[in-house]
Amino acid sequence: MVFIALQIFGQEASAQQRRQVMLDKVVAVVGGSAVLHSEMVEYAEALVDQRRQMGYTSDRDPMDEALEALLEQKLLYSQALIDSVEVNTADISSRIETYLQSLIAEAGGIAELEAREHMPIFNYREMLRNRYEEQAYAQAMRQQVVGKVVVVPGEVERFYDHIDKDSLPMIGEQYVYAHITKFPASLKEAQQRTKERLLDMRERVITGQTKFSVLARMYSLDGSAMYGGEMEPMASAYFVRPFAEALEKLKPGQISEIVETEFGFHIIELIDKKGELYHCRHILLRPTFTRQELMEPANQLDSIARLVRLDSLTFEDAALRFSDDASSKHNGGIVSNTDVLERMGVYDGARLTATRFLKEDFSAQGGKSLDDYAALMRLKVGEISNSFQTTDLMGNQMSKIVKLVEIIPAHTASLKDDYIRLEEMALQQKQERVYRKWLNDKIESMYIYIEPEYRKGEFENKNWIK
Repeated sequence: MVFIALQIFGQEASAQQRRQVMLDKVVAVVGGSAVLHSEMVEYAEALVDQRRQMGYTSDRDPMDEALEALLEQKLLYSQALIDSVEVNTADISSRIETYLQSLIAEAGGIAELEAREHMPIFNYREMLRNRYEEQAYAQAMRQQVVGKVVVVPGEVERFYDHIDKDSLPMIGEQYVYAHITKFPASLKEAQQRTKERLLDMRERVITGQTKFSVLARMYSLDGSAMYGGEMEPMASAYFVRPFAEALEKLKPGQISEIVETEFGFHIIELIDKKGELYHCRHILLRPTFTRQELMEPANQLDSIARLVRLDSLTFEDAALRFSDDASSKHNGGIVSNTDVLERMGVYDGARLTATRFLKEDFSAQGGKSLDDYAALMRLKVGEISNSFQTTDLMGNQMSKIVKLVEIIPAHTASLKDDYIRLEEMALQQKQERVYRKWLNDKIESMYIYIEPEYRKGEFENKNWIK
């Protein structure tokens, strides 16, 4: 079986072009999805590259690893379509365009990228869309399988008791710290300015002075700005509640009043509605401040820090009296992961609350600001930083001072001190067990064909070969 992914016209095709065509043959079929040889080669090269950067190699042939990984991805994708699993297509479109623009910049232009990839830009975009969507559906399907798996304390204790103690993870150096945060006193004024800007934009669109999409491209802070604020059609449940409620009240062509969400302030235009799917565009703005407005809370925090250093005020009292962070001010300003848990919708009281942070926790993915880490690295235990500018999880600007409370040295995980980390390990082990059983059941029931020459590879899961 051979699948030609592109056509090459004329007799002057390069050796590389001819090689690409030859490589694009089907090596396996899972459900209704094919694994191409070129796809497998690309995946294997990415694996080798990634591991080289991480400083290790695998004993397995990367081509075998790539084929097995792609078989699994195709199976998940096929099952996702069968089960009508939904994904955020607007997010996929945004990611594709961001990646494509970076490739265009790297190549030096669209024509240069087309020459490098041997296909028109619209074909390349479509190829990326197919890959990104397949990956997104596969991830969503896997999450659906393991998403409801939970562990109870007894299971965590049994996991800890039975695990080889040499297999327990080393917990890196951790930091306990406190902070005092201050938003600009003029926040209400800044919010009002933002609302007035949006009202002016709304008026300009309604009176026909300009198009909604033009204003979105020029001013919106959302990733959809590059598409004129337009989002892929989605059910209202996929939008945050205030946005969804406003959207549900609109008729096609109508523009909402100002809508406030956790992300900022919006105006929304409903393009059309088909069944339960809302097709809309929006403009997102957040309050902005003048330099003077930003410096006022910074100067106030520097004054507070000086008083604490002179022992005229304790940090704990200062946090209670002056901090704008409701989740920490009553606890001496001690920073926890409460805000991250609430943002993720998984807040579960004290059991999941952590006040110790690894270096990697200070990132967009970890939830704590790199600005915090930069300030802490200049402190000794007990010292207080000068004020610095940063943002909260929603991107709102604020000033902050931090106090380094404790540095916990690297150590082997223990049930007493590292319960949450061990709970994560126990959960991952249980999820993997549930997922592997589900996968084997699906391999048994789904159509899978692997070309004979590729069946001799080293598969971790022997069930692929039927």
